[in-house]
Amino acid sequence: MKVRKIGIVSLSSGMLGEAFVAHERELGLRRLQELGLEVVYLPNALKGLDYLDQHPEARAEDLLAAFSDPSLDLILCAIGGLDSYRLLPALFAEQQLEQALTPKIFLGFSDTTINHLMLQKLGLPSFYGQAFLPDICELAPEMLPYTRSYFETLVQTGKIEEIRPSSLWYQERTDFSLAGLGQSMPSYPNQGFLHLQGPATFKGPILGGCLESLYEILAGDRFPDQAQLCQDYQLFPSLEDWSGKILLLETSEEKANPAKFARMLSRLKDYGLFEVVSGLLFGKPQDQAYMEDYSALRYKQYVLY
Repeated sequence: MKVRKIGIVSLSSGMLGEAFVAHERELGLRRLQELGLEVVYLPNALKGLDYLDQHPEARAEDLLAAFSDPSLDLILCAIGGLDSYRLLPALFAEQQLEQALTPKIFLGFSDTTINHLMLQKLGLPSFYGQAFLPDICELAPEMLPYTRSYFETLVQTGKIEEIRPSSLWYQERTDFSLAGLGQSMPSYPNQGFLHLQGPATFKGPILGGCLESLYEILAGDRFPDQAQLCQDYQLFPSLEDWSGKILLLETSEEKANPAKFARMLSRLKDYGLFEVVSGLLFGKPQDQAYMEDYSALRYKQYVLY
């Protein structure tokens, strides 16, 4: 399946519609068009932070419209955020998403984990990967080579057959203003895959996403209604759904300290995940923050055994 037309949605943060990212938005749009792609913004995608915060149903309307549009080959999320769970009633109360669902590529990461679980609940595979603002709109002179390689493969073939580590890791950008346009981020040699424990070879379908998002579905520490709403709509996969899967995890830009990291993994352990999955694949933390602490034996013993 070759992608010809992309629909961009803002399912969490409404940042894409703000004036302060106009230069990023224009850059990303041009890059997609240079790849020969037709791009449309769903009707509410550019309505900004305040509107989309106050109207989660508008975000849900865009997702339903995108899946209902037979001309769209790929749905690309603008960026992550905090509260995609608020879309649940507008997508599931009357089986709205199930009725709109048609096979197409869905791509995003971070808080988009929530949307990936919605699709998994309905049996539609999705791709945990690039988002528009952080990746396609990266202010460096070109898209980062690793990002571009996998994105181009996806739009040209509709699939990703193998994931290899990047040869470099990049220090997070701090200046997203117009002054940062054309400025590259510092980069450093990457170590590649690090085998931490257990069998070095394991297999299974991949399921997971952002650790903070998965934790909040169960704990609801950030929003008082989140855990109950997610439970009402049975968003978190059952142990049967997790059985034999490779659990994919990454931490967010919040850079959780080691104590919170252990607490979040412990919540997944208490749910029973580590007893049924075939393996754990963990993304390098942003800027390698707490990397040694995260992988230290004392935390693995505390959390996983």
